[in-house]
Amino acid sequence: MTTAAPLRSQLPGAFSVLLRIAETVMLADGWRRRLIACGAGAGGALAMAPVDVFPAMIVPMTIAVWLLDGSADAGLRRAASLFSAFGIGWWWGFGYFLASLWWLGAAFLVEADKFAWLLPLGVIGLPAFLAFFPALGFALARLIWSPGPGRILALAAGLSLSEWLRGHAFSGFPWNAFGMALGGNLVTAQFASVVGLYGLTVLTIAICAAPATLIDRHIRAAFSTRWFVRTPVGLALLVFMGLAIFGAIRLAPGTTPLVKGISLRIMQPNLAQDAKFRPENGPAILAHYLSLSDRSTGPAHTGLADVSVLIWPESAFPFILSRTPQALAQIAAVLSPNSVLVTGAAREEDLPADKDNPKPHTVFFNAVQVVDKSGVILESYDKVHLVPFGEYLPFSTFLNKLGLRQFVHMPGGFEAGSKHVILNVPGLPPVVPLICYEAIFPGDVMPSVPGERPGLLLNLTNDGWFGNTAGPYQHFAQARLRTIEEGLPLVRAANSGISAIVDPYGRVLSELSLGREGLLDGGLPQRLGPPIFAHLPFISPFLVWLIAISCSFIFRRQV
Repeated sequence: MTTAAPLRSQLPGAFSVLLRIAETVMLADGWRRRLIACGAGAGGALAMAPVDVFPAMIVPMTIAVWLLDGSADAGLRRAASLFSAFGIGWWWGFGYFLASLWWLGAAFLVEADKFAWLLPLGVIGLPAFLAFFPALGFALARLIWSPGPGRILALAAGLSLSEWLRGHAFSGFPWNAFGMALGGNLVTAQFASVVGLYGLTVLTIAICAAPATLIDRHIRAAFSTRWFVRTPVGLALLVFMGLAIFGAIRLAPGTTPLVKGISLRIMQPNLAQDAKFRPENGPAILAHYLSLSDRSTGPAHTGLADVSVLIWPESAFPFILSRTPQALAQIAAVLSPNSVLVTGAAREEDLPADKDNPKPHTVFFNAVQVVDKSGVILESYDKVHLVPFGEYLPFSTFLNKLGLRQFVHMPGGFEAGSKHVILNVPGLPPVVPLICYEAIFPGDVMPSVPGERPGLLLNLTNDGWFGNTAGPYQHFAQARLRTIEEGLPLVRAANSGISAIVDPYGRVLSELSLGREGLLDGGLPQRLGPPIFAHLPFISPFLVWLIAISCSFIFRRQV
């Protein structure tokens, strides 16, 4: 083991207590060990939005180290030790995802008569599946484990690699990556401009796991001298202070200037996702949107006359806008001569027979569309990254036989768009459209086609499925981090909130809170030059990971 009982009597009281806790964790077995892991992982959810308490991640990461110490010191053969690490990592991850993603259950209760029976699948099944990623991370860390301070970096390397895999495998789901513990704070989040979310993940794990070494033998000597800074805890504090100083310097210039001549209006209808959102209610819904959009918000904004771009959220209509000319005419009637509407809308496309479909057929896309004063749809963008089970049903041939279907009422679900594109909106610089959770993927929001640098990220979403839970706050926090990574402002329209205008430093200039109906008027912040991460979205976080794993091997050789 990395500790010994005689050490307890030689340390101050607090360290003696810490050592006793560590020994309890390392020596626990069976269900007691699993419950410790599950409870520790669950505590990490407090580091995510809306709570955003960064120190809450210290307990799960510290206990993760001690759990792996127990796997390493149990006298097991190598294969058995790896299996033990994998198993305890699964319980740790299950606790984390269960506590941080419980709000997904709200979507199953929107149409409870159809989906309530599937509630355990979303609330328990998804966390159980996602837990295999930290389980893999624990096993990878165990492969390069050593009894000294290097094991902190081994955990950072193994667990951050599994987080990267979680963000890419099976179409990817990087929701609440551990790096959001740093990314949720505006000051420490600034380093995402250099290393992105996955680089912050490596740093978060290493910083928060460092207190696990306080039980090690050499710490007593370090605390009796002036060389505490050379211990893992001292180094972690220095790194954290460095992140804070970097962020403070980056934020020092103050308010970002606005682009001249642009007046934005975001409409947040706070429309319930229930039986009322049906085609027969389409005219009433559209009338409400138009009435709300043309309201006065103060002396400077008396209606749509001075608005250059009106923005509505994702999936705004219970009908196909492009096939409803009367709706387009009504929209055109309220727009001013120099204004346009950017809105979420389902798009329909008729396709001829092909080898997969012997008859002509219709497909549907979740789209962003631009409507001008003439009622003409100028541009469309089709969502590329669809939500499994929400917008399409994986393995639909099999699952349909079990009575399953996607949440969105589209025959066969949505089709995915072919690629990310730039959206050309009159009156705006080039726009990067992001529908719903497309905004949570670091390094994968920008079009791959080279050309003029975009002027903003436009995120249209509908979090009304999740009510007043933690989900919409987490979604907004992740979308906000993209502004820092890319150096672009964010304009966000959400059906039920949180709608906002965010500058390229991640500062929220104005917002409409969750569960509120209303309008948000504002200007467009100017973009920044592309930060390091925007130039090197894969290389910069990889270098942080490479440093962590290289240093873990160096420490391993010194033991």
